[in-house]
Amino acid sequence: MVKNDSPSRVSLKSITPDVSTAMGGLHRAAVSAAQVAKVEDEILELVRIRASQINGCAFCLDMHTKDARAKGEQEQRIHVLNAWRETPFFTERERAALALTEAVTLVHDGRVPDDVYAQAAAVFDEAQVAALIWAATVINAYNRIAIATRMVPGAYQPAQK
Repeated sequence: MVKNDSPSRVSLKSITPDVSTAMGGLHRAAVSAAQVAKVEDEILELVRIRASQINGCAFCLDMHTKDARAKGEQEQRIHVLNAWRETPFFTERERAALALTEAVTLVHDGRVPDDVYAQAAAVFDEAQVAALIWAATVINAYNRIAIATRMVPGAYQPAQK
């Protein structure tokens, strides 16, 4: 548990602005690739939430559950996302994306198994699989940044449309 009296951590954006800008560029490029490939926004938010659950990133969970709700995601699906295999609430495409996300996030647990990749390739085309791998990679990087610098959740508000 992070205490309020914890020592402050480095501000990566202030200390290394070029790297921070590059990370933002990677994020924008990954979002663009997903849009071009026509990967559903709902799936991308599920990917971001699920990776953040696995990594224990409170800041990113706060952000992406708010973004998902703002885009119309159902509370029930958000609440059971960490047990998605046990529910009937997710489509075949969502299940394939979640399995791929888990494999990418937990790559140290046996890499990305062929059956997980094949499941994704069966319901997504190559551009979509690539976009999902980039989405999972970017959120995992952001999770590590937020955790290492102890970014505080709570203040984020989704953009108004």
